[in-house]
Amino acid sequence: MERIEETNPQVRAVERAERGAPAESAERASRRRGRPRSFDRATALEKAVLAFWEHGYEATSVSDLTRAMGIGAPSLYAAFGDKQALFTEAVRVYDERHRSFAPRALAEEPTARAAVERLLREAAVTYTAPGHPHGCLVLHAATNCTSPEVEELLRERREADIAAFRSRMEQGVAAGELPADTDTGALARYVGALIQGMSQQARDGASRGELEALAEIAMAIWPRG
Repeated sequence: MERIEETNPQVRAVERAERGAPAESAERASRRRGRPRSFDRATALEKAVLAFWEHGYEATSVSDLTRAMGIGAPSLYAAFGDKQALFTEAVRVYDERHRSFAPRALAEEPTARAAVERLLREAAVTYTAPGHPHGCLVLHAATNCTSPEVEELLRERREADIAAFRSRMEQGVAAGELPADTDTGALARYVGALIQGMSQQARDGASRGELEALAEIAMAIWPRG
């Protein structure tokens, strides 16, 4: 578990002055600086994930992040770089911890239909689960984003999902599970649109049951070979 040392003597001096405490001697201040407070980097990063997940990239300020992470701005920049670099790392952590259900469903189920059904049902569970913001960070964070680099990062994530869906559909066609004339590109984008819509509806308050009902309808009209 990586721990980062945090030092901010200027902030401590201001806090002491506000409390009316006597100023520290240079010798004591030097000793204090020699024993910086440390913080767990992984824990701070998970808190950043939740902040970006809740508010999106654009609306989450550095002040919001330092408050959520429990560290000062100098420590944030020293440990993670700037806000954009922190967000890039937060998206990676989100993918690993909260969005891994998607590639698992595509890889583990024996048919494209079973994979998509599992994907949609697990999305309904994940997007409405207590303990974290609803919906999907990768989809929500793009809202009102004005950073071209961040927009491209999120677009690449979404397009990678569509490509993975299409690859699974093509396997289904090859196996005779789907009709030979299936437009795998359109079907993949249909699944992507469902996932994106479920994310937004979860943020709007849709329940797990309501999202699972969407999955049932989607599978009822699924093409068969």
